[in-house]
Amino acid sequence: MYRPYHPPADPQLVRELTEQQQTLRARVRLEPLATEPAFIAGCDSSFPTPETILSVFVLLRYPTLEVVEKVWHAGPVEFPYVPGFLSFREAPNLLLAYEKLRQKPDVIMVDGHGIAHPRRMGIAAHLGVLLDRPTFGVAKQKLTGVYTEPEITKGSISPLTDKQGDLLGQVIRSKDKVNPLFVSPGHRCDQETATRLTMACLRGYKLPEPTRLADHWAEEFKEELKSK
Repeated sequence: MYRPYHPPADPQLVRELTEQQQTLRARVRLEPLATEPAFIAGCDSSFPTPETILSVFVLLRYPTLEVVEKVWHAGPVEFPYVPGFLSFREAPNLLLAYEKLRQKPDVIMVDGHGIAHPRRMGIAAHLGVLLDRPTFGVAKQKLTGVYTEPEITKGSISPLTDKQGDLLGQVIRSKDKVNPLFVSPGHRCDQETATRLTMACLRGYKLPEPTRLADHWAEEFKEELKSK
């Protein structure tokens, strides 16, 4: 399998990004939603070319999950690949896509991690702080933490913790006998809410509808981008 080469990150840049993440982390608030959401959005980013990023927001009515709106924005990749700091690479373009939504969501489900991150600042937390909107992350792979594999049936849950035993997220079996999802709060959301909304948005697929549809439309918009 081809894997693109990424040169080692500059140590000074890593220090500066770490400081920025620590500043953002101080602004994170983990709390239940004030009211039940009327609208939930899913968002995702992809890279049609090494030099281009495409970000998508799909807005759904909750709890029916009827699609209300879908928007995208494509632009140049303006930040290098630095492991653990991908938010800085993706967030600026996600913000530009978000601005195109006519109806703003009450909560955003992000394809990625919330606080289940080595410095507790995954893309869901990062984006939530920048927008000051409730966010949580639903990721397909673990980034950090330890857990026991949940039971193979849909709805089974195991805690994802750090080495000290502090809760980072929950590992959720979203469909029988498929690999689990890693769900964690981002900002202005708590774990209970993140887990409950994830489960409420399942419609027979591994991924909950907001991020599943964001991923689907990212592929559709990628083709539209190519045609232009």
